[in-house]
Amino acid sequence: MAITSASGIDAAPRKQTLSSNYVDFTSSNTEGWAQQYLPDLMEKEAEVYGKRTIAGFLAQVGAEEPSASDRVIWSEQGRLHLAYTAKYKDSNDTYEIENDIDGNSVGVNHGIRVGDMVIMSIANATAKGYVSAVNEDGDNAAEFTVLSYGAANMATALGSTATTSELVRVLVIGSEFEKGTNARSSANAPQFKSHSNKHIILKDYYEVSGSDASQIGWVEISGEEGQNGYLWYLKAEGDTRARFSDYLEMTMLEAEKAVDGAGAIGGTDQSTSDGTEGLFAAITTRGHQSTGITGVNAATDLAEFDAILAVFDQQGAIEENMFFVDRTTSLAIDDMLASMNSYGAGGTSYGVFDNSEDMALNLGFSGFRRGSYDFYKSDFRYLN
Repeated sequence: MAITSASGIDAAPRKQTLSSNYVDFTSSNTEGWAQQYLPDLMEKEAEVYGKRTIAGFLAQVGAEEPSASDRVIWSEQGRLHLAYTAKYKDSNDTYEIENDIDGNSVGVNHGIRVGDMVIMSIANATAKGYVSAVNEDGDNAAEFTVLSYGAANMATALGSTATTSELVRVLVIGSEFEKGTNARSSANAPQFKSHSNKHIILKDYYEVSGSDASQIGWVEISGEEGQNGYLWYLKAEGDTRARFSDYLEMTMLEAEKAVDGAGAIGGTDQSTSDGTEGLFAAITTRGHQSTGITGVNAATDLAEFDAILAVFDQQGAIEENMFFVDRTTSLAIDDMLASMNSYGAGGTSYGVFDNSEDMALNLGFSGFRRGSYDFYKSDFRYLN
C-alpha cells in the first residue's frame, strides 16, 4: 500500500526531485507556508503615504492650556482710546453715534463728553472740532454737537458728502476747557469683552482578541513621531492612537457651537451636545478675514496685501508674523514676491534673508518683509 502525504507531496525511496514531490507555486495543493522553499519576508513596513498625521499645529503655536473645569471664561481688554462711526443728523453740527471702531453697536453707550476735542473724517476730508453738547434735545443720548475749528460748521468743513448717508469716523484726541470752569461731571470706565467656551469629551475604542495578542510578530517600522526599529506589532493599536491625536487637533480647529433650534441639539444644557468653538469658528466670528491673495494677478495681490497691513496697523499687530497657508495660497505669495524680485545683481530683495547670485534657483519664499512687518510662511498640511 502506497503512503501518501496529507500535503499532497508523496514520499520517495531516494532523495531526488520527482514530479510527484516537486513544489508547484501555482498549485493550490502546495501553496501557503507549507511550501518547501519559503518566500522572502520583507520585515520593514512600506510607507506609501509619508507622514499620515496632521497633529502638531496647536502645540507649535502654543495654543494649549490645561483645565480641570467644564467651562472656561476669559476677558479681553478694550481699546484705550475712543473712536466711533457716526451719521449726520438734521443740523450742520449734530451727529449720531452708531458703532465703535470695531463695528460693534454702541448707541447711547459711548464715551464722548462735553469739552472733548475730536477729529472727524470721511473718505476725502478731515476736520477737527469741539464737542459743545451731548443729547442737547434730551431725547437721544447718542447725539452730540460738534463745532468746527476751521469752518462755520462741521458739515461745511467736511464737504457736502457729510450730509449724505456716508458714515463719519470720530476720534477723541483730547479736551479743551476755559480757565476756572468746573470739572467733568462723568467718567469713562474701562471696557472689556468677556468670552466663554465649553470643553468636550472625545472617545475612541480599540480592541484586540486574546488570540491576536498572543501572536507576537516583530516588524521593523517607522513611527509617526520619528521613532523606528523592531516593535511587537499591533497595527490597530498604533493607528487608533494616532487617529485619536488627530481628532483632538481637528476638533480644536473645526468645531462649532450649536445654535438654538439647530436640529436636535443646541442651547446651554450641559447634557446635550452643544459643540465648542474651534479656531476657525473664532476667526470667522470675531477675527479678520481676507480673500485678496488669489494668485490671479501678482500686482493686484500685492495691493490687497497692503490692505491687510492697514488692518495690522489699526489693530496694533506685532512686528513678526507667521503664515500657515494651503498650497494654493503659498504659491500665490511666491508669485507675488517673485514678480517684485529680479534675482540678479543690483536687483532689489524683498526677502528676510539676502539673495545670493551663487544660490541654486529657488522659486519659493520662506520669509519676507513688507512695511514694518516681517512675515514667515509655512505650509499647513491639514489645509491641503
